[in-house]
Amino acid sequence: MTNNIYPPDHLLRKWESLIIDEEQNVDVVLYEAFQAGADQELEACCEWVSQFNYDDYSYQERLRAARRSTKPPSLKAQALALIDECTDPHGDYLDNNALAIIRRAIESLPD
Repeated sequence: MTNNIYPPDHLLRKWESLIIDEEQNVDVVLYEAFQAGADQELEACCEWVSQFNYDDYSYQERLRAARRSTKPPSLKAQALALIDECTDPHGDYLDNNALAIIRRAIESLPD
């Protein structure tokens, strides 16, 4: 296992393009970069722990399942993410699907 984790060149170019060419919000790109680094670290750990697998008992899969939830984002998280996408002055407008998600989130709030 290595001590240093570096993003692949293609991801660096992608993130640079998102910030400079597409004027994406830097926070959004940083979150994506942070997640990519965490995923890379998890895979390195899974590779290392795979040496301890016995027959049908996979520590690798247990580690991955424990560290990465398969639970979909909540309605609140989805609505907030859609709003965040549109706060950028160059962001897209909210389409009908996005509006429906935000509407359901708001309607689920107590009066």
